[in-house]
Amino acid sequence: MPFEWDARTYDALPLPHVAWGLGVLERMQLTGSERVLDAGCGTGRDAAVLLERWPDVDLVCLDASSTMIATARERLGERAEFVVADLTERLPIEPVDAVMSVAAFHWVDDHQLLFTRLAEAVRTGGRLTSDCGGEGQLMILDQALQTVTGSPMTLTRFAGVADTEAALRAAGWKVASVRLRPDPLRLDDPDLLETYLATVNLGGYLAAMPADEHRPFVRAVREAMSEPVIDYVRLEINAVRG
Repeated sequence: MPFEWDARTYDALPLPHVAWGLGVLERMQLTGSERVLDAGCGTGRDAAVLLERWPDVDLVCLDASSTMIATARERLGERAEFVVADLTERLPIEPVDAVMSVAAFHWVDDHQLLFTRLAEAVRTGGRLTSDCGGEGQLMILDQALQTVTGSPMTLTRFAGVADTEAALRAAGWKVASVRLRPDPLRLDDPDLLETYLATVNLGGYLAAMPADEHRPFVRAVREAMSEPVIDYVRLEINAVRG
């Protein structure tokens, strides 16, 4: 994980991630008795909705950010197991029946290794259901960052359909479906847009600079954007462990 998240500010924002999480839950096809891994659980928002629907699920919440896990623990209490771990390393958990993930996989550069680690943790026939950033995402922000910094965006991996299908199969998954879905977010309030950028999109940049440079940098990026739109493109993954 390249930086720690401001989990409380993140959780208070008008996040499209809420709808993404609901979409993942709809696609999971749970019976309610499974052991489920929330891979990149963040603040536990999606996990809480899962437990409302299926209270008997044996849930493991895993994230590389200790601040995210702390917030998830506050939200869920003893209803889940909590693990701080990197998704590219062998996961320190007992096998699960299903994996869910919302807005996490694009932070991992090596997707074949990511899918391999997840496959190691899932029983044969178990399902992987995910929504993450995909090919074409954040082009407006990328152009703004190139204007401000002279370099394209870093720290994220927005994969396409063909690359994702190949990485899944190489890691031992049977591909049910992979697709890209545009889902732009418009934030006309400049202050809200800057808070959103600082908390959700630019954390890796801010972590590398002094605190007194944060606000001017975020403002410069916001002003360089061609329109106040976070142009999300979602990569939806449904796969089964072979």
